[in-house]
Formats: sequence, C-alpha cells, structure tokens
Amino acid sequence: MIIEDVRLVPYLAAWKLQEEYAAQIAAGTRPPTLLLLEHPHVYTFGRKGHAENLLWNEEQLKQKNISAHWVDRGGDITYHGPGQLVGYPLLPLGEIQSQESALGSVNRDYVGYIRNLEKMLIFALARFGVVGGQRRGKSGVWIQADVYSRCPRCKPEDKQSPAKIAAIGVKVDARGITRHGFALNVNPQMEYFNGINACGLNEPVVSLADLRDPPPSMESVKQAVIESFRQVFENTT
Repeated sequence: MIIEDVRLVPYLAAWKLQEEYAAQIAAGTRPPTLLLLEHPHVYTFGRKGHAENLLWNEEQLKQKNISAHWVDRGGDITYHGPGQLVGYPLLPLGEIQSQESALGSVNRDYVGYIRNLEKMLIFALARFGVVGGQRRGKSGVWIQADVYSRCPRCKPEDKQSPAKIAAIGVKVDARGITRHGFALNVNPQMEYFNGINACGLNEPVVSLADLRDPPPSMESVKQAVIESFRQVFENTT
C-alpha cells in the first residue's frame, strides 16, 4: 500500500488525482493508495445533497473565500478546510466482492468498508485519549456529550447530544475502486461549519482542539491515522 501525504491541495485537483490513481489501480499498475491532505476552504454536496443545507448566500461565500461543489460521493453537504485531515483511500473492493456469489454481497462489502473507516478513526483518536464511537444509522465518528461537555466553544444547547468529529462519504466505482473517504477535525476554523447544516443532520460538530489543550499537531494525527489504517486495512486489500 502506498501512503501519499500531498499537503494542501485544491478540492478539484484532488478529485482529478483520485480519478487518475483509481484508473491505475484498476489496471494493476498502482497498488492500493491512501491520500492524506488538507483542502482550502470548500463545501461539497454528495449524491444525497440538498441545496437548502448551504446556509450562507453567495455574498457570504465570497467574503469567506469558500467555494462549493456537487460531487459523486455519498452523503449530503460537508466542509473541508485547513486544519482538517482529509483521507482518500483508493482500495480495490471489487476484488473482495468478486469472491462472493450471494446476491447483495456488494452492499455488505460497501457498508463494511464504511464501518472499517469508522473503526480506523476511532483507533486513531484513542491514541490521543479521546473516546469516539459509532451511531446506529449514521456514518462518521461521534463524541458523546459528556466527553465534550467542557468544550469552551460549544453552545450549551449543543451539549445534549453526540457531536461529530469525523465525517465519511465514499464512492465505489464500477471497477470496485473506492473514492473519497473521511475528514477528521483536528484544528480547523470551526466557524465555517456555521455556513452549513453539516451532513443534513443539524447536529453539533467538534474538533480535537475542542477536546485537548494543547491540540495534537497535524503531523502526529497523520501518523496515528497511518498506523490505525494499516492496522485495519492492511490484510483486507
């Protein structure tokens, strides 16, 4: 498996790079690859996106220097920006699916892949003493209200329910190669989440900086994610 840290990359450039790498992986000329990066400020809508979940108007978007794009991943609207670790795993799930003959095996592998991404992020957070978890019927990684109750930025009314610390939105193409992936809030400018109804859920979001003072460095979080990713995925691709 190749792990590439490509630093700060515009969203559309990273999307194009995923297309190129996925084609190479499908052709057998590149091994499975994990891209780690940050994006300049951007909102993206997935295939289940609703325009009304973008709360800022054109003038506000211009003032905040943030763009918006409709893309081919799952899910609704999300935010990416500096201080958020984004990971795009490009993995050949098709090889796993082709070994199954039962009807519906593609869906089981797809859902299992998302659950493994969540598990990987939970393992990575645990390396910083942060307890994350999954929620039935909702993708991503969540922090219980009592864990982030001391978050100085969070609104009192938000501290009644779990908050999302990592979003997940993926695509598996016709060749069985995964695209898109996860976004873990390390220390981004959280006010940009005020411009959206994140993932269409109207639920609070938190970052590692809200939970740890001082917050862990981006480099240390990358290393934790790399180690956890190998732990979960090395024997499944």
